[in-house]
Amino acid sequence: MSDEEHHFESKADAGASKTYPQQAGTIRKNGYIVIKNRPCKVVEVSTSKTGKHGHAKCHFVGIDIFTGKKLEDIVPSSHNCDVPHVNRTDYQLIDISEDGFVSLLTDSGDTKDDLRLPTDDNLLKQIKDGFAEGKDLVVSVMSAMGEEQICALKDIGPK
Repeated sequence: MSDEEHHFESKADAGASKTYPQQAGTIRKNGYIVIKNRPCKVVEVSTSKTGKHGHAKCHFVGIDIFTGKKLEDIVPSSHNCDVPHVNRTDYQLIDISEDGFVSLLTDSGDTKDDLRLPTDDNLLKQIKDGFAEGKDLVVSVMSAMGEEQICALKDIGPK
């Protein structure tokens, strides 16, 4: 054994999974599913009858929760699908920087400065107009599979 000290720098997270398995036959409309490695909200589910080779199949149509793209997948109903851990958190808007990042106030009193303004033009206009008018704004941030994006806006009155 040597007396040297070794320092390891780890860029890994705590190892918590970004998804969990769920049987395809139990996933319903308005739930979440991973299709082509993207977290999606299920907008349509149809199930075919059992064929002569066994499995009934579930046809899922989902909308990517970050990009809004429509994705489809067909999975045997007895097989497991990945379901993303989706969290929605509200933060108070403090500032908008020139480079498109927002500064948000967390519940613990710290600031969160790593989020960009949303790409949705309507929501972007509401945030910028409300901030310019000096309103107190609360934004809802949706996070899943290591991604975060502002998805909604609430006005809690003037400052």
